[in-house]
Amino acid sequence: MTDDERADVVEMLKKSANEYLSAIDVNESQWHWKPAPERWSIGQTAEHIVQAEVVIFRRLQVAIRSPKNPDWETRTAGKADLLKRVMLDRTQKATAPETTRPQGLGKEETVRRFGELRAEVITFAEETQIPLKEHTADHPFPVFNTLNAYQWLLLVPLHHMRHHLQIGEIKASPGYPK
Repeated sequence: MTDDERADVVEMLKKSANEYLSAIDVNESQWHWKPAPERWSIGQTAEHIVQAEVVIFRRLQVAIRSPKNPDWETRTAGKADLLKRVMLDRTQKATAPETTRPQGLGKEETVRRFGELRAEVITFAEETQIPLKEHTADHPFPVFNTLNAYQWLLLVPLHHMRHHLQIGEIKASPGYPK
């Protein structure tokens, strides 16, 4: 990861953390309100963000523990741009893997877990000297397939940003409690 890439991803991690905490600064009624029975509430979305961040960071760690991929440049070319396009496009819906679906954590526990994990991810991004791009792990969604560890790191704030947009959609829905 270049110095500029490190600075960018750290800034994205910090900015998305602040956006997360601001977006979920809602009352209990707003935390649980759902725009439709099959849609998630702000609380469920916030919990999903935390659970997914755990999974994404684990995949990054799997990648860096794996041997260097001699074909990493070919296998991961253009994927950072692809991640940005796909993750920030809310017109394309995805089904969350079972491991990242909300389980009913309360707001306080969700915020606590988020803070602890995000601090760990930021510290890793600021301090790692591992050649992240040379280590890869496959993503379960075929659209992404093989990602390098830098791209897995980038996925943390991009995933959050996608769901920050979702929280905005919830707040803009008719009937959202004021």
